[in-house]
Amino acid sequence: MIRGRKRKPGKRHACGKLLRSETEREAMATALEARQRHFGVSMRQARDERLGTSLGRLAFREEISDPQYQAGLAFAKLYHQHHLTMGLPVPSPRSISGLLINEGIFGSSPSEPVLEEIDRLKKRFEAATDALDQCDREQRFGGARRPTLLVFRVVCSDEDTTNWPREDIGTLRLALNALVRVFRL
Repeated sequence: MIRGRKRKPGKRHACGKLLRSETEREAMATALEARQRHFGVSMRQARDERLGTSLGRLAFREEISDPQYQAGLAFAKLYHQHHLTMGLPVPSPRSISGLLINEGIFGSSPSEPVLEEIDRLKKRFEAATDALDQCDREQRFGGARRPTLLVFRVVCSDEDTTNWPREDIGTLRLALNALVRVFRL
C-alpha cells in the first residue's frame, strides 16, 4: 500500500528531492509584472527594454529624444571601456567576485590592449568629457545642477529621475545634445 500523496512530476536529485528550476519565461513574467506595477504600463509596454534603465525610462516617456538616448548609451559604453582599460573602478560594481573575475586578479582578457586602441579610446573619452566640461562652463550660473554630474548620475550610476526638477532634466538634455555632436549621431 502506498502512503502519502502522489509525487509531483519533474526531474529529481539523486536523493529524490524535486529539482527547483525556474524557466526563463517565468523569470521574465515576474520582471514584467514588476514593471507594470512600478511604472504603470501595459504588458506590451513592459516588454520595452528601455524601462530597465533610468536613461531608457526618460526615452520611453519621451523626455529625451532617440539621438540623445543613443548618445547616452554610447557614453556609458565608452565610460565603461575607458575605466576597465585604464584600471579604474567602475561605479556600483555588481559583486566583488565579478570584480575579481572581470577586472581584477584573474583578468578579463588574455591579451593586453594594443597601444593604438588605447590612444583612440583616450581621445574619444577626452572629446566626450571636454564637451561635457564645456556644458558645465556654459551652465555654471544656472539654477540646475552641473551637466556632467547629471550625466554621470543617470548614465553611469543609473539614478532614478522621477523626483528631479524640470531644470535638471533640461540641463541633462543639453549635455546629451553635446554628446550627440561628439558621437555624430
